[in-house]
Amino acid sequence: MRRLLRILGRRGAILLSYGTVWSLYGYGQLVSPQPDQRGLRLLLDRLPLDVWASFWIATGLIAIVCAFLPQGRDAPGFVALVLIVIPWMLSYLVSWWPLGTFARGWVAAAIWTVIAVPVIVVAGWREPPRPKRVGAADGA
Repeated sequence: MRRLLRILGRRGAILLSYGTVWSLYGYGQLVSPQPDQRGLRLLLDRLPLDVWASFWIATGLIAIVCAFLPQGRDAPGFVALVLIVIPWMLSYLVSWWPLGTFARGWVAAAIWTVIAVPVIVVAGWREPPRPKRVGAADGA
């Protein structure tokens, strides 16, 4: 486990974690869609839920692959994780106001926004330098 964390670093760990969650969320929408879809009606009027679920899965897989890339090359994973949340969040928000079709839409929009914030924060972090190993050449 330590070796994996050392390979991933902090940025990669977030990408791997969120990528897994996004993929599972998409899979869950495919096999057992949420019963109350009023907050997503704007999105579902444009594309069926199975397409949106596939987008979530693809986004998760992009993030998982990017988790193993070095800093700088991992940016598509962070972008993908945030981009899939934006239409979800906006649909919930608009369903609350101005449409008024989903009274709890603001809550769902706030939750998705707060879930995305750590991704945005970590995307701006620099990976800390790895400590140099003290080897036999150093007299240890």
